[in-house]
Amino acid sequence: MIRRETGMEFLTAVYEIDGPASSAQRIADRICFDQTIEAEEGLISPSLQSEIVGQIERLHATSGARYEVTIRFRGDLLSGDCTDLLNVLFGTSSLHGNIRLLSFAMTDGLLSAWRGPRFGIETIRQMLAVHDRPLLCGVLKPLGRTPQELADLAVQLVDGEVDLIKDDQSLVDQHWSPFEERVSRCADAIGEMSRRRGRLCLYFPHVSGASESMWKRATRAKALGATGLLIAPGLTGFDALRSLNSDGGPTLPIMSHPSFVSASVGSDRGGLAPPVVYGLLPRLAGADLTIYPAFGSGYPLSQPDCLSVARKCRASWGNIKPTMPAVGGRIGPERLSELRAVLGSDIAFIVGSRIQKDSKGISSALKALHRAMGEWDSPSG
Repeated sequence: MIRRETGMEFLTAVYEIDGPASSAQRIADRICFDQTIEAEEGLISPSLQSEIVGQIERLHATSGARYEVTIRFRGDLLSGDCTDLLNVLFGTSSLHGNIRLLSFAMTDGLLSAWRGPRFGIETIRQMLAVHDRPLLCGVLKPLGRTPQELADLAVQLVDGEVDLIKDDQSLVDQHWSPFEERVSRCADAIGEMSRRRGRLCLYFPHVSGASESMWKRATRAKALGATGLLIAPGLTGFDALRSLNSDGGPTLPIMSHPSFVSASVGSDRGGLAPPVVYGLLPRLAGADLTIYPAFGSGYPLSQPDCLSVARKCRASWGNIKPTMPAVGGRIGPERLSELRAVLGSDIAFIVGSRIQKDSKGISSALKALHRAMGEWDSPSG
């Protein structure tokens, strides 16, 4: 029988583990210890152990000789940052290779300490004046182009009615495309074209880096006219994303890129499930948009997983605003109607190098993408 202390806040995690039943029980018990005291029984008093060690709420069989276990952890194990949260959710247990974190939830008191997205889906749509269709996000690439060449590309993207433009994650501060010059030229070009068409296009330069460098880049990007920020939390840590979203940050929409963090997804038997790594964690840390691979794009993400991520991004979650899911993977017109039908309209499609190879030009390629979504929306949305 689980004791529920009055007024106590809890973190609840759901894992998938190996069977049969006797083995699943042993693994579940081990998770309870490993994710809290990480020690054998008997090292602390029974009363203290009953308070600190995680407690199994449910253990049941699923498919493929696997079991699903729900474990409850005390909220006072956490200090309120992403580092502690990740350590309690999947620290030592991640070493085993046959344990998968499927999901997690917090009681309202714990959740209230997290801001989540500052803007979220509704405000992003209001800023863009696009209310009922998927968003299109163009990418400034490939690496090797000069700042002016990337700015010229940005002009073509805005002319083709994209709603968002992001740096490619490979763009940092290389000598052929210095950060400040690139951001300045691209922000100016996007701003001017946005004014001409009468509708904003948000620009997300890539600012990932060591803590001090990242903050300098983010602050400078805003001063140069950027209207968003791109960060890869797999490279910087999720707390870096959260810090940019703090009251002392640049106060711009943030887009999360999956570079390196996708390695945490692992296999069907271990690692983090896609809804956790692409949905819950970026959303909790403050991403207004989160990028992940589209199903059928050559990356190992199934249609059910892809849809599950989108649902985690948009589902009601206490005080946390919804995050806009953003899928990519060499998307062409032939995929858009299918993707929209499965993933819904509150989605952004990332379109990169493929549209640059269209013989009719980028603007024509983008118009084809709009038509493929089922309608052509006017600039007013």
